[in-house]
Amino acid sequence: MAEFADKLAAKPLFYQRAYLGSLLPNYVKAGNLEKYYQRLTDFNFLMAKIQHPEFGVQALIDDFNLVDDYEALNHSKYNPEKVKVLNLIKSVFWMSADILERDKTQLAEQLWGRLAHLKTPEIKAILEGVQHQKAVPWLRPFTPCFTPPGSGVLRTLKGHSDSVNVVAVTADGKRAISGSSDTTLKVWDLTTGEELFTLKGHSDSVNAVVVTTDGKRAISSSKDNRIKGWDLTTEKALFTFNLESHTKLVNVVTVTADGNRAIFASRDNTIKVWDLTTGKELFNLTGHTKLINAVAVTADGKRAISGSSDKTIKIWDLTTGKELLTLTGHKKSVKVLAVTADSNLAISGSLDNTLKVWNLTTGNELLTLKGHGKLVKVVAVTADNKRVISGSSDNTFKVWDLTTGKELFTFKGHSESVNAIAVTADGKRAISGSSDNTLKVWNLTT
Repeated sequence: MAEFADKLAAKPLFYQRAYLGSLLPNYVKAGNLEKYYQRLTDFNFLMAKIQHPEFGVQALIDDFNLVDDYEALNHSKYNPEKVKVLNLIKSVFWMSADILERDKTQLAEQLWGRLAHLKTPEIKAILEGVQHQKAVPWLRPFTPCFTPPGSGVLRTLKGHSDSVNVVAVTADGKRAISGSSDTTLKVWDLTTGEELFTLKGHSDSVNAVVVTTDGKRAISSSKDNRIKGWDLTTEKALFTFNLESHTKLVNVVTVTADGNRAIFASRDNTIKVWDLTTGKELFNLTGHTKLINAVAVTADGKRAISGSSDKTIKIWDLTTGKELLTLTGHKKSVKVLAVTADSNLAISGSLDNTLKVWNLTTGNELLTLKGHGKLVKVVAVTADNKRVISGSSDNTFKVWDLTTGKELFTFKGHSESVNAIAVTADGKRAISGSSDNTLKVWNLTT
């Protein structure tokens, strides 16, 4: 490998750029898929590309995506076995991007640790080639000791220095916004895994964040009892509300779909509805007897649903400020809530380790979902209203069938509690935030 790298470095820069960059798209356009395949299964090429200052890991992932462009050019279908091999290698780069960006010499270890369990001749040949081309002594895994492709996790996002408490995703599924106990929010590109920018201004832990449906603004709350609005195009703070009317910490914030009203819930057992255009308080909703842990709003903005440590869930009319229904059934505090996109169902998660599904019109309990070993800390629903995703202090998150209540998948990968989950609008990816200071991007189709 060192000999190959030295030879390539000795070539003119235009040659390096052509060899590592422009030749691959040309192979695809010309239908020369064999050359394309050989290049992307050549360990020397892979190492040279991620180590070159003008390219790197993401540029290599983009190379693997070129095969999709080939299919789109109306060529005959490429060999499915070779496409499968390329997708497996691409998955290794996705899953290992945070590691390889810190230490580019770890590629051989990542390939072996994630692919060694596969017995297909193509993969075995690639790994044998890796072994022979690794010029310096290295620790070769004898077993598939790293998370393999297809396990669900696509990428790990690192940057926060403390627990990730909340995550939101823009409607187009291209960006995620995370809030942390390190007092910052970070905006991430979900296509590349890149941290785009950091929003600073809170003086204490960020405990809630929502994004308006147009994807242009984010609204966050913090233990400093301030609500901040952010412009996601300019990275600037738009406004700051000091919530002095609450006598205790505001621990929940949500926003109506039109972005005009915000609902704040406090440990003083009240919920306040604010007009974000005027900064004025519209309603003060009272009725819970203990602190409020969760608030969700229906898509039409007409109802709010709140969950409390008094074990109840309340449904409120946001046009009148009146309480409509009280739902009971959990044995311990209601910790989290989500509402289906059609506004018909609410899903609650509790300290009793269960989730419950409720009919918002009748108030009837429809299902109880059991499986977590510890308290449920976060819940989300896919846009098609078919699946529920829940995260827990047992370090896992689960995917449930909302019609039957059946557990579909359990995802493992975080080393500490899963505190936050957001789902892209197409229902294909979930982004989780954890007390292990990381976010993970997951493939919900596997």
